[in-house]
Amino acid sequence: MLTNRIYYRFKPYLPWRLRMGVRRILARQQRRQHALTWPINPAAGLTPAGWPGWPEGKKFALVLTHDVEGPSGLAKCQQLMQLEQSLGFRSSFNFIPEGKYKVTPELRAELRQNGFEVGVHDLRHDGKLYWRRSEFAENAHSINGYLNEWGARGFRSGFMLHNRECLHELDIEYDASTFDTDPFEPQPDGVQTIFPFWVTRPSGGGYVELPYTLPQDSTMFLVLRETSSDIWKKKLDWIVQRGGMALVNTHPDYLDFGGSKRQASEYPVAFYAEFLQHIAKTYGADYWQALPREVASWYRKTCVEANPRTQSAALNFESPTETIRKTSLKGKRAAVVLYSYFATDPRPRREAESLHRAGMSVDVFCLRPNSQTPWRQQINGVNVFHMPLRRRRAAKLVYMAQYGWFLTCSFFSVSVLNFKRRYDLVHVHNMPDFLVFSALVPKLCGARVILDLHDPMPELFRSIYGLPAEHYVVRWLKKMEQRSIGFAHLVLTPNRAFQELFTSRSCLPGKIQTVMNSPETTIFDPKRHAPSAPGTGPMRPFILMYHGLLVERHGLDLAIRAVAKLRTEIPGIQLHMYGETTDYVTKIHELIRELGLEGIVQAHGFKPLDEIAKDISQIDLGLIPNRSSSFTQINFPTRIFEYLAMHKPVIVPNTKGIQDYFEEADMLFFEAGNAEDLATKIKWAFQHPQELAQRLARGRAIYIEHNWNAEEKRFVNLVANLVDRKLTAPTA
Repeated sequence: MLTNRIYYRFKPYLPWRLRMGVRRILARQQRRQHALTWPINPAAGLTPAGWPGWPEGKKFALVLTHDVEGPSGLAKCQQLMQLEQSLGFRSSFNFIPEGKYKVTPELRAELRQNGFEVGVHDLRHDGKLYWRRSEFAENAHSINGYLNEWGARGFRSGFMLHNRECLHELDIEYDASTFDTDPFEPQPDGVQTIFPFWVTRPSGGGYVELPYTLPQDSTMFLVLRETSSDIWKKKLDWIVQRGGMALVNTHPDYLDFGGSKRQASEYPVAFYAEFLQHIAKTYGADYWQALPREVASWYRKTCVEANPRTQSAALNFESPTETIRKTSLKGKRAAVVLYSYFATDPRPRREAESLHRAGMSVDVFCLRPNSQTPWRQQINGVNVFHMPLRRRRAAKLVYMAQYGWFLTCSFFSVSVLNFKRRYDLVHVHNMPDFLVFSALVPKLCGARVILDLHDPMPELFRSIYGLPAEHYVVRWLKKMEQRSIGFAHLVLTPNRAFQELFTSRSCLPGKIQTVMNSPETTIFDPKRHAPSAPGTGPMRPFILMYHGLLVERHGLDLAIRAVAKLRTEIPGIQLHMYGETTDYVTKIHELIRELGLEGIVQAHGFKPLDEIAKDISQIDLGLIPNRSSSFTQINFPTRIFEYLAMHKPVIVPNTKGIQDYFEEADMLFFEAGNAEDLATKIKWAFQHPQELAQRLARGRAIYIEHNWNAEEKRFVNLVANLVDRKLTAPTA
């Protein structure tokens, strides 16, 4: 990847023959290195969840695009248009607005009149579009001007560079700057799908991403010097079998239409023409031959607007209900790295134990809870190695120092044990994101790397420390997030809102999957504990419960103020809080004394999950009283599922992270950060037990879809596919 970027950085200053010679030398090595994932990456063939199929029942979509790079390419556009017309095809021509040529309004009009499309290709095609984030706003203004002037709806960057955070500033319906797999590009990280997908803008709305799925003509015929279109045909057959989108990108500049001596930078147009004839003859009426704008419009209407709740699901390329693959993980070895205490951190523990049950040998590298904890112990079959560090909540710089020391310890521990055990997988949990680099040595030795993003660090730090969006710490965290994601082979995250956020700025959609933080069914099992009767009578306490981290963003003061307002209206009301002691607890106790709620509001401190499950069985209503912040707006608290698992209703804030899964009829929502509205909803729950029970039933149905039994299968499948990918050669 670095070699590619250096080459493209200096490309404008090198003679064509010299730079092509360099590319050919590099390409021979890259082709051998990526033989298992180019031209076919088996992972890219997975069908997206809820995929509706192509219009009119067509087997696959065919999309033809052309990037016009210079004056010679501009001069061949009409010939190429006439060739495609004669064979019954249409395509899109992408022009550079401020390049070495000027496309005339007459040519653009002629293309449209003949049923073709016009798109914008970069701005100047000099490789500098994304060099400085601060300058992109001006570039975006210019590009948007050309999009409007030309009536264009789509965009493609020069050299297939892609920066999703910048692309959100363009007024586009689709982008075509990515690919399913292409190790020869300066940014060789493919999106790993042969289907279009939706990219959500942080400000709302979004655009459709159309990756090219057949190798570029320049790569095939100029760099690799292929003498036929056989690679195209083989890849096309594979795409057809999987019902995907065959999108090809060619360059008129490189086509030789005959009539003069062929240049070194050209290949016979007969290669392209013969491929189109092959498609028409072999597949007849089985394909939808569409322009990029038509695919984008159809996808938006069919897969996004028709069901807004599937916008995020459209990014998932594997069904969560798939049964566990027959491919066994037995005999494989995994290292798990986390900056927390393994025994009490539910997500890493559940996932590590799942890998152990699937047959893997699992080593965990984590924090040491106290000096009495042995350096090494075994927990439920998992080997746990404790690093010489305890977690301490502190200021930003202290956090970073602790993170840096733990990264150093885990890097050396994982590296040393790797030479003995030869890990097949390294599974790293954030925070921090950069902990993923502890897997450097195993990765160099062939291990696959998973980065499990529990939380987005920029949003969490903004929420904890009240930082503005452009604070230098936030900007640094975003950069580190991008580099950490780029280092991993697969990214996991616990909910759709997080997935959308990471996809919108750092992660290619085919690289990220959701595995929800569902409670362990053996612990949160209502059959183990006798439930309490609902608190409806005047002599019966009406018990509310909060459990989790006791911090300001979780709104405990809002819950306490709501209870103070209701204590005369709901006799016997009580609020029980459970969680690790923090500095915020002192403020909570002061508020309890100030409002005279001693005995009514009680803080119980930390309890293990089995005790939490038992206490939940005795309550009437769970509370998630979160304030509204950049983090809580997109978070999905696991506590919601824990209450539902125990057949208990819960009041939740009306934030996006929760509303991605529950509608108004499924859950009792309150306005995030509003103590008055929280009190109103608690009172309604007390007065309407039957209606509350109906919402509980609907909420539980959604929980059951995502309980740990289903999520565990999904997680193990993802790991098995990832580990197998380095061992299994692609088949046509």
